[in-house]
Amino acid sequence: MGHGHSHGHDHPHHHHTAEAGAGAVPRALDTSVPDSELSPDELSRRSMLRRAGLLGAGIAGASVLGGATAAAAATDGGRPRRDGFLWLAGDHHIHTQYSSDGKYRVIDQVRQGARHGMDWLVITDHGSETHAKIGVEKVNPDIREAREEYEDTLVFQGLEWNIPAAEHGTVFVHPGRNEVAVLKEFETSFDGSLRSAGDNTPANEALAVSGLRFLAEQVERRKVKDALMLANHPARRGVDSPHEIRGWRDATAGGRQIAVGMEGAPGHQAAGIAAPRGMGRARGFYDNNPSANSFAGYPLESYRTWGGFDWMTATVGGLWDSLLAEGKPWWITANSDSHQVYGDTAKRGGPDSDFAANGRHTDPVYSGGLDLAQGDYWPGQYSRTHVGADGFSYAAVMDGIRAGRVWVDHGRLISGLDARLKGGGRWATLGGALHVRRGTDVELSIEIALADGPNWAQFVPALARVDVIQGEVTGPVADHDTFSAPTAKVVRSFEVNRSKGTVRLGYRLGRVDGPLYVRLRGTDGKRGAVGLGGASVDPAGPALDVVGDADPWNDLWFYSNPIWVLPA
Repeated sequence: MGHGHSHGHDHPHHHHTAEAGAGAVPRALDTSVPDSELSPDELSRRSMLRRAGLLGAGIAGASVLGGATAAAAATDGGRPRRDGFLWLAGDHHIHTQYSSDGKYRVIDQVRQGARHGMDWLVITDHGSETHAKIGVEKVNPDIREAREEYEDTLVFQGLEWNIPAAEHGTVFVHPGRNEVAVLKEFETSFDGSLRSAGDNTPANEALAVSGLRFLAEQVERRKVKDALMLANHPARRGVDSPHEIRGWRDATAGGRQIAVGMEGAPGHQAAGIAAPRGMGRARGFYDNNPSANSFAGYPLESYRTWGGFDWMTATVGGLWDSLLAEGKPWWITANSDSHQVYGDTAKRGGPDSDFAANGRHTDPVYSGGLDLAQGDYWPGQYSRTHVGADGFSYAAVMDGIRAGRVWVDHGRLISGLDARLKGGGRWATLGGALHVRRGTDVELSIEIALADGPNWAQFVPALARVDVIQGEVTGPVADHDTFSAPTAKVVRSFEVNRSKGTVRLGYRLGRVDGPLYVRLRGTDGKRGAVGLGGASVDPAGPALDVVGDADPWNDLWFYSNPIWVLPA
């Protein structure tokens, strides 16, 4: 059961302004608007939120859950109070007819995203010569029209950057009068395809860093209000080396952070459905092998997904943990990478489609049958990235992503997550750091709102287990190609085996004398295996996905970003 969004025209519109990114919340969430004034879609969304305990006296703030915590976090004037966050689901990796391998109109992707509960979306057509010359400008009016029609969905313009010497990345900016100009200059100057800079040479790596610094400069010069980069499918081809990821993360150290994270789980999740019901490939199209540009240190298992998640994220004590152990932010997301959707009835427009000449394909048309030979889902249909924002605006979403207030899930495994480290009279949540005196007793509190109804495969998923993963902060590494963190391990597992209601869990870290972090994951328990670090590190982690036979709906996980404890 998805979030219904308001897309009718039987009520006054309150449009998001491109420059300010209006702070007003969607009408369904604004409890000052009576039920009688809502459209059917808005009322459906409000009813779902109430059933899930996510809407009380106001927008649930400090906790996404109902009860006393949510009541204490009632909003003032439709905006959350200081300690509260509005959790907004979104997708930062979506393609349209302005991608050579895309098919749908912008409005199609936004309509489907809204239907599947997305609050924010980023249109990320492929960087290419044609896109830079034609598409980046031509897609903008379509995006602006979608912002007007789907007023309860924040629609960013971005692009999928061919990172010099590496893979792909989402780049997007805050809407405004210069969004096209900045993206166009960035793509023309720094796209690996346009600059013939795909090989893993030092010069090409430096070009990628220069691109990130260019974006930071545009923000500093106030050409755009903000810009972000997230690395897409980082382990798919093995070309994102550890030192490159660290280089992107640190490219704008001391200023505005531009490169903030990576896809913890790639899109294309339907690709693993076995033939003849599906493509019979690999989840995420992770069915590659090393090439001349791949980082030689990566093992063969890194080229596959694990429970639908990228090896860098799924491996306890692996590359993600090695970055977190440095005490520097690097976040994970999940998204659709939606190009052409599994089970859809549309096909790319007629034979007159000339992408090279027009910068776009012609509009899709009805095909007369279900297309089971595609690997994608609609935005929000399977993967969701939940961002803790301090309001309903473009700026608030970008701030929440940069701060790491993010958790992700597949198949609507859970509907809400509130995790906090508490000690010394203080608390910190996802992406944050708890600053306490040495020896302070610290406790992790977890509240999980379980599934709020059937998912888009028409069953109610049941959360079987929640794992707490903990690692020490050991500081910067001497070798920037490090991709292991020996202290990271699963320190506590909770059996749940429920599909409804709220679960409250606690884990006592004890008296903390040194810096550390914790992060969470959860599973439906249908597939699992001892982790790559062994049973003492991860006794029941995700299993290696089978190429050609990996139904994504039978292997659901959620992951959170970390919380640090920094005693002094």
